[in-house]
Amino acid sequence: QVQLVESGGGLVQPGGSLRLSCAASGSIFSITDVGWYRQVPRKERAFVASITPGGSTNYADSVKGRFTISRDNAKNTVYLQMNSLKLEDTAVYYCNTNPAYYDWGQGTQVTVSS
Repeated sequence: QVQLVESGGGLVQPGGSLRLSCAASGSIFSITDVGWYRQVPRKERAFVASITPGGSTNYADSVKGRFTISRDNAKNTVYLQMNSLKLEDTAVYYCNTNPAYYDWGQGTQVTVSS
């Protein structure tokens, strides 16, 4: 079973930046679309961004122009660079294939607060 481990979250002020990382235990990222998702309490997990094996990307409207997804297939790692963070970006961030197939990891908490 593939394990997904997210990291890089933290507390940041509005307008700040964070870079999230997602590492997979197996070599899955080079052969499948990978996505970042986020969830806030009492709401369903929502799509944030995705990237294909060829590097094509897709973003939720709410993060376009601020977030950038990238991948390093050799390291089985996918990144999410988040700039110009807003209060409403506060959430637990997860990665998975797109669409999601594997068990969800623990996620990484991102808190945007002044």
